[in-house]
Amino acid sequence: MTRSYSLDLRKRVVRFVEAGHSRHAAARHFEVSVALVVRLMTAYQTTGSLAPKPEGGWRYSKLDRHRAFLLRRVAETNDLTMPQLAAELIDLGTKVAPASISRWFRRQGYRVQKTLRASEQERSDVRQAREHWRTKRQPRMRQEGIVAGPSG
Repeated sequence: MTRSYSLDLRKRVVRFVEAGHSRHAAARHFEVSVALVVRLMTAYQTTGSLAPKPEGGWRYSKLDRHRAFLLRRVAETNDLTMPQLAAELIDLGTKVAPASISRWFRRQGYRVQKTLRASEQERSDVRQAREHWRTKRQPRMRQEGIVAGPSG
């Protein structure tokens, strides 16, 4: 993470410009960007302060105001997809990508485990593929160290 310029440097830059030098000359003299000098002088003239703005902090999510709606919809329908939720949110006036909804749920501590529908579990090809995974591929992957075993 970047650090703010020191208060000492900020004071020297302001004094240099107030002494009659241009902002470009101050940037060259103190080996900083012209943009920094311009922003620093603008902030000093409007607020009278040279202190840097606070960094970091909490970021606002436009999904926070729809928390109750999102949790209710997921509780009502267990096979609801993120694109479906995004479409419902558009009806409420909030346009958001399905991936953003998924990240919002993860940040809130919710984890969703994908499961097969009952009709898919009964299909013979799905049943055979799952059995092949359990008996052939998974043990081989554990042996090769690709997947952790049941104890860890």
